[in-house]
Amino acid sequence: MPRWLWWMPLVVLTVVAGLLAYRQGYVAAQITETDVINHYAAIYVAEGPEGARVTDCAAVPGQEEGVWLVVNCGGAAHIVQYRVDRFGRLIEGDALEGPQT
Repeated sequence: MPRWLWWMPLVVLTVVAGLLAYRQGYVAAQITETDVINHYAAIYVAEGPEGARVTDCAAVPGQEEGVWLVVNCGGAAHIVQYRVDRFGRLIEGDALEGPQT
């Protein structure tokens, strides 16, 4: 058996790992704040209170470690916050009752 054939599994694993790393970087570079806000606003409209609208949502930069954006949806009586990481994944979402300061 040729010696180069013994190294093929390592070469294949290296190429696959490189492609996966490239893909993750590409996703992070291509996702925008608007994409994230629109996605979570649509979830809020689907799951939120009756009369919920997409325009009820706005985002602010995250202040916590690993939180890219905090998407706030709702009014003074009911606010839903979606904490999102840089890849657009939901870290934590919670409903807050009453006026927020």
